[in-house]
Amino acid sequence: MNMVEDTPPKEENLMTVIDKLQEDDIAVNKHLDHILSKHCHVEAKLQSISKILPNIAIVRLEAEKFQNVIGHTNNLAEKVSAKVRQLDLARSRVCECQSRVNDILDLQLCSDGVATALRNEDYEQGAAHVHRFLLMDQQLLERTADNVSGDHTSVTSSLANLQQAANELRAVITHKFDEAVKSEDLASIERFFKVFPLLGMHNDGITKFCHYLCSKLQETAQKNLKAALDVRSTDKRSAVIFADTITMLFEGIARIIEVHQPIVETYYGPGKLLSCIGILQKECDKQIKKVISEFTKHRKIAKRVQLINEYLRKQGGTERVDPKDLDLVLSEITIMHIRAELYIKFLRRRIINDLEISTTDTQQRKDLLNDFEMIIKNSELACSMQELLGAYLAVEKYFMEESVNKAIGMDALDQDQQTSSMVDDAFFIVKKCIRRAISSGSIDGVCAVINMACGFLESDFTNQLRNRLRQGYPAGYLDLAQAYNALQTSIQHGRIQTSDTELARLMFLAYLNNTEVSIEYVETLNKSLSIDIDQAFQNMQTKEKGKIESCLAGMKNVALTLRTVVDYGLEQLRVSTVKPRITPWIDAFLAINHQINDDELLRYETDEPFVQSLVTNLEGFLQGFKNSLTEPNYNALIGILTAEVAARLEKVILKSTFNRNGGLILDKEIRSLASYLASATSWSVRDKFARLMQITTILSVEKIEELADYCEDSIAWRLTPAEVRKILTLRTDFRQEDIKRLKI
Repeated sequence: MNMVEDTPPKEENLMTVIDKLQEDDIAVNKHLDHILSKHCHVEAKLQSISKILPNIAIVRLEAEKFQNVIGHTNNLAEKVSAKVRQLDLARSRVCECQSRVNDILDLQLCSDGVATALRNEDYEQGAAHVHRFLLMDQQLLERTADNVSGDHTSVTSSLANLQQAANELRAVITHKFDEAVKSEDLASIERFFKVFPLLGMHNDGITKFCHYLCSKLQETAQKNLKAALDVRSTDKRSAVIFADTITMLFEGIARIIEVHQPIVETYYGPGKLLSCIGILQKECDKQIKKVISEFTKHRKIAKRVQLINEYLRKQGGTERVDPKDLDLVLSEITIMHIRAELYIKFLRRRIINDLEISTTDTQQRKDLLNDFEMIIKNSELACSMQELLGAYLAVEKYFMEESVNKAIGMDALDQDQQTSSMVDDAFFIVKKCIRRAISSGSIDGVCAVINMACGFLESDFTNQLRNRLRQGYPAGYLDLAQAYNALQTSIQHGRIQTSDTELARLMFLAYLNNTEVSIEYVETLNKSLSIDIDQAFQNMQTKEKGKIESCLAGMKNVALTLRTVVDYGLEQLRVSTVKPRITPWIDAFLAINHQINDDELLRYETDEPFVQSLVTNLEGFLQGFKNSLTEPNYNALIGILTAEVAARLEKVILKSTFNRNGGLILDKEIRSLASYLASATSWSVRDKFARLMQITTILSVEKIEELADYCEDSIAWRLTPAEVRKILTLRTDFRQEDIKRLKI
């Protein structure tokens, strides 16, 4: 049998175990030392505890005594509170009993008092007794009568008598109020109006009193309307007499509310104004309908709108309405509309104040305010104003377009002006129409008129300018005095002869200026309208602000469209005038020898014949336009001229040959030309001459290798490597092999 012997541990493992035991021994010794170091502290604590132990026993005895006292107090408090609850129950029953006794006594007094008041026609006193009776708990009185055995019949009789007396008094007060209304006894009307709430007839009192006020309102409104119809056309207020009539109606209702709201709040309590306004608004609707009907009839609104629609539909084939006759009508409609808006704002403000006083329930307040908004929304006033607004927009659109077209047809050009009369007249009319819409107080109306103005300016007005510029600018020099005289003669005879060269040039420049000035007017109009609208509608909602901003954004589209017309007109000038004029002036460069010696170089530096001649020609050319064009158009013309000169010079340079002296002269000529053109305008011409400057640099270098440094700046360098090599071939003193070896 094989024996398995245990393998003795290795020496390395034994050493590890020994080291671990030594570390543990050190840790235990440290811990013991730490505990022993606290020996004195622990001893001191034990001594202090031994001193406190006697006091702890005393505290325990005192705590037990205090616990007994608290338990005794608790039992006593429970007994006392039970007795207090019994006393409180007894007191409440005594108070209830006393209240019942007082009610029974008051019931008897009220019964006797009402009977006496009815006999003496002292209705206020009788109503006061009934009011006291109505404040009593009827069911409690009946139970009291059942519980009282001896006076059961008396209490029941008093209840029946008071109920009968209350009904009788209600009938009497209603009858007396109706009689006072018929006899127009204002003192009696107010007297009985104050009695209604005492009898619990709040709604009846409000309704009857408001109907009485409506009758007076109707009477006054009819008198005002009759007086308006009798006003002669020569009267200074005849043009706005219907607006005045509506204003007096609104002021009458506002005066009624101002005077009688305190009375209603005093005797009926707050929160009744909505009922009053609901009744008064119905009468307002009736009177508004009559006034609007007479206004439509006397101002011939329906007929005028019909004629306008037929005229527009048949493109002028029917009877035309004179825009001048519509101006006063449009103003009157806007006055009527703004007065209606102010009236509604007054009512809304009064309702909100009344609801804030009468209720603290936010939801109830919101519901009642929505009720008011529905009353106004469904009223004849709102419908009539909406119909008027529709007619106003149709007439205003016709007025704007026809007035502007008339201004264009009567266009005149003053000799001292750069623009014709049509621009000022057209934008005066447009601004007038939009501001009239703002004065109406209608956001929708303002948006509609702004959209109409933008649409008309962007289409018809812009087309008028474009069509005139499309006829082009005839070549030749311009005599402004002769052109002005010819223009006035042609306009007076209703004709413009396009064969008259001077006249055609003058009109072309005037309409180019008209277009540029129109852009400025549109931008100014946009800013001023934004300010006017913010001032007129200070409490606009976010949605309304968005609508206004969207409409005003249309002005930017008008400006962009006009800018394309200006660009079109400038392009016409470039093609018909600028390019044909400068071509022969610059082509003279080809006739000049640019391979010059040193003597010729000195002469060229003093004379510069080509540039001097070119500058003289350009100056004469620009002088003919300087006083005829607006500053932006004149600067734009110089920009076009600069671009054409640079492009044409580049072409003729590429057709010429140079030596270094010729390149130096060319460099000086180009710099002189650029300096002149830069001095002629406030715009920078450096960009347009960038390629020419680089070409002259190439043609004036002493060695080809110098170009490598210039071409390293690829951002500023406008010429391609192929163009650089092509330009270098113009230098007769450079070899083709050197040009090809150049690394660009």
